[in-house]
Amino acid sequence: MSRMVRCGLIQARNVLDPDQSLNAIRDAMVKKHVEMIAQAAEQQVKILCLQELFYGPYFCAEQDPRWYELTEAVPDGPTARLMQELAAKHHMVIVVPVY
Repeated sequence: MSRMVRCGLIQARNVLDPDQSLNAIRDAMVKKHVEMIAQAAEQQVKILCLQELFYGPYFCAEQDPRWYELTEAVPDGPTARLMQELAAKHHMVIVVPVY
């Protein structure tokens, strides 16, 4: 007997200008992704992939040390914990690439 497993992918742009505070950028991006994760759950997504560095701008091309302050511990950082809680709440696997 086969079973359908719906997968999703979220790729989003930064909602704030890069000159905003790091906390403001992180909070805005986490809020945006929490809402999109809920939308994916409503569409019965069971495996959801987020982009790397999803809670801030993709800074790797410029390598400005300012962005290093956004780093968090895995799996015990606040954003990682939130993703674990959301995955459990929505009965889905949330995949975030980590380097």
